[in-house]
Amino acid sequence: MNASSPEALRRGWCPSTLKPMETGDGWLVRLHPPGAWLTPAQLRRIAALAGQHGSGLVEISARGNMQLRGVTAQSHPELVATLLAERLVDEHEGDGPQRLTLVSPLSNPPRHCEERSDEAIHGAALDGRLDCFASLAMTRSSVKPPSSPAGPGDLIDALALAAEIEARGREVVGLPAKFAVVIDGGGESSLEAFAGDLRMVATAPGRVVIALADRFWFGPLAESEAGAAVAQTMARFAARRAQAPDVLRRMDDLGAAELAALCDWPATEPPPPRPAPRRAGLFALGDHHAALVGLPFGRAEAATLDRLARAAETRGCPEIRLSPWRGIAFRGLSQPDAMVLLDGAAADGLIIRDDDPRLSVQACAGAPACSRAEAPAMTDAAPLSQALEPLLAEGRTLHVSGCVKSCARPAASDLTLVGEGGRYRIVIGGSARDSAVATLDLSALLTRLQPGQDLHARLIAAGRLPGPTA
Repeated sequence: MNASSPEALRRGWCPSTLKPMETGDGWLVRLHPPGAWLTPAQLRRIAALAGQHGSGLVEISARGNMQLRGVTAQSHPELVATLLAERLVDEHEGDGPQRLTLVSPLSNPPRHCEERSDEAIHGAALDGRLDCFASLAMTRSSVKPPSSPAGPGDLIDALALAAEIEARGREVVGLPAKFAVVIDGGGESSLEAFAGDLRMVATAPGRVVIALADRFWFGPLAESEAGAAVAQTMARFAARRAQAPDVLRRMDDLGAAELAALCDWPATEPPPPRPAPRRAGLFALGDHHAALVGLPFGRAEAATLDRLARAAETRGCPEIRLSPWRGIAFRGLSQPDAMVLLDGAAADGLIIRDDDPRLSVQACAGAPACSRAEAPAMTDAAPLSQALEPLLAEGRTLHVSGCVKSCARPAASDLTLVGEGGRYRIVIGGSARDSAVATLDLSALLTRLQPGQDLHARLIAAGRLPGPTA
């Protein structure tokens, strides 16, 4: 595979393995493992490649994708050839999404369909609809976690449904690269915090409702009908987008009437909100356990990941899934083995507790790693998370962005900091493009966020922090 052309490297490109993005510290190469599924040995191999062909820094994105930093024009061709030859990535050369779906890394199918994920993948591969998942199917047939009943609240087989939608999506021409389908199996690991063009939520065993742009809900549908309904909606949106591709970048750009015209199912009410999920720690999944480890601000050294993967391999972990909470889920473990893995991760400075304030911070690479950044967002995220621990411990959100481009989190946060000339614009309850209440350097910002200072008072007034009790 040859290195990508300069045109493919233009800024704003949604990076992939074949089409990296040029940054201040080299090329950013985003990996899409088949089915978002790895073995510990494969994770160790990717960590080794990150050090061999890049800077050794590995990231997990907010959509659960793995990124290697510091790749060069000289190292990229060999890296790509190795990744493809060893079936570590699933890539196509089109302009559409490399991965459409987002599923919880803790998704656990109900008992009646615990074998269906593999069967669906095999069937899709055999009929030619999902050749990109053929290698995953072969792997899962020989290396599987113990069979398991549903975890608490699992209502559908979200992994099998995701495989079907990935297959159907490859046949739709004209979807934007960032198009996303969120598949929420209705279990305790809610995905409500993640934006999607289409959102599927299980509301009863084998039944789902679907949202377009999180504004227009339709259904309910049988689980077996959902894949075809989503495919039809995607195809209609792609056809509508072809009429005005520069205007219609996401489904949210459509009005209510246009959204309703994209599907033939009756409108329905949105499902009731559910509690926020735990994002790290020990999880019981039927008769086995998972250890969900978070990477601080979504980043870790390759050597750290190698140690973690080696420990998982030693304990017979059969399956790893990448987490949109910027972490890694090690599934199929006994409870004692999962606890040992978590203890080792904590010793390496990784996140194993849901109340860790770093889990509520979204930070981009910042300067100097990103040539567009105007402030060292990643470096400054650590002292900011400590200063704002009371806010973050309550589930409030902090977004530290090196520039207005806002790669780490386009949506609003309780507190958003936007790099500008070495300082930060402070936005309360908004996104990087909203109006700021002040522009400060890090030292002044940390001071004025303390109790009794003006920014702390503004957060209370805006309802982002609890006020003093009488």
